[in-house]
Amino acid sequence: MPLLAYREKHILSAQQLRKLSEHKYSCFSASLLDPLLQPWWNWLVAQTPLWLAPNLITIVGLILNVVTTLILICYSPNGVEAPPRWTCVLCALGLFIYQSLDSIDGKQARRTNTSSPLGELFDHGCDSISTVFVALSACISCQLGHYPNWLFFQCFCAIALFYCAHWQTYVSGTMRFGRIDVTEAQFSIIAIHLVSAVLGPEIWLTKIPIVGLSWNYTILIFITFGYTLNIINFLKMFTEGGSGKNGSSVAGTSVLSPSIPLTLVVLPALMIAQKSPQNIFTEHASVYILAFGMVAAKVTNKLVIAHMTKSEMEYLDWSLLGPSLLFLNQYFNCIVPEIWLLWFTLMWGTQDLLRYCSQVCLEICQHLRIDLFRIPYTPKGQAPHPATASVSSQSNIGSSADKNGGTAHRKSKSKPH
Repeated sequence: MPLLAYREKHILSAQQLRKLSEHKYSCFSASLLDPLLQPWWNWLVAQTPLWLAPNLITIVGLILNVVTTLILICYSPNGVEAPPRWTCVLCALGLFIYQSLDSIDGKQARRTNTSSPLGELFDHGCDSISTVFVALSACISCQLGHYPNWLFFQCFCAIALFYCAHWQTYVSGTMRFGRIDVTEAQFSIIAIHLVSAVLGPEIWLTKIPIVGLSWNYTILIFITFGYTLNIINFLKMFTEGGSGKNGSSVAGTSVLSPSIPLTLVVLPALMIAQKSPQNIFTEHASVYILAFGMVAAKVTNKLVIAHMTKSEMEYLDWSLLGPSLLFLNQYFNCIVPEIWLLWFTLMWGTQDLLRYCSQVCLEICQHLRIDLFRIPYTPKGQAPHPATASVSSQSNIGSSADKNGGTAHRKSKSKPH
């Protein structure tokens, strides 16, 4: 049974766990905003208690981000209805808190001497989920539901580009951030929410004098420009080649191999949305984005694991069951109401993602003998246990790692949570 698959066998092999233990985080960032925000992040981490585990910081930020976005979605599920202004304030606050906490988890890990590969994986896993909710909240806040095709384009571009960032890392071995990248995008979205909160979401539908375009079209132009810059940086990967043998990926596989899982998510999403006789995307935009977003998050996490363990990525996955059923249902003239299958896709994809991530974290915790959400505390006057004192430290991680990975926890004999 698929539901029992994770309990019946290990997801990670012994070789993958060994490679994971040897993994070193490598990152290069040319971000414009990161240097300006360093003083704020340094002050914030200085106020953080030493007993607070880095991964706990990350997950708290993610939960706040998800909850505030869900509140916004409840008031405007299709991005057509104008949400209350206070929901936009909540989204701006939730994203700012998530961004700040996500930026200090690596600092907290080094501050407490608890860095390990699990933290990097956990950080990227949370980011893969956050990307879906952040993109959707921005589209709702600026009323893109009036232009369904643009709504689809913006959300799936954000999801695909996040995947491509890790695709590039899988090929080169180094995560790279351009001048206009994730931090700039997050603060741009915070600004969108604040404008909606102050002037009302309806402001985005008003026409610009002389130009004649609505304000949300202006936002689309700037966001698309940012996407284009990221795509150009991504395409450079194919001219430079991979870090593996003969220009291959870190796992020795083709640099094009990660394109297959991404295609299996995005292409069915586009076809189902365009061919739906019940206008499933237009009528249920938020559910649609979240459903396929959870599937995309699952394949992105598998790509991150493939990179960190230097292993080949599997193409087929159980999370694709929902999209497959939607596609087959359309082929047989929708013998089942599409909305039923869409909700099934969302629920199945969500539980599959959570079960997968939980099992992977459990296996890594057991292998590294560390806790996920706790830093073992040694009372004063007692010497720390040798197993607790030994740490997989990554002291060479730079400031970009503070924001994008490299957190984890102290080794101990305690059972993982």
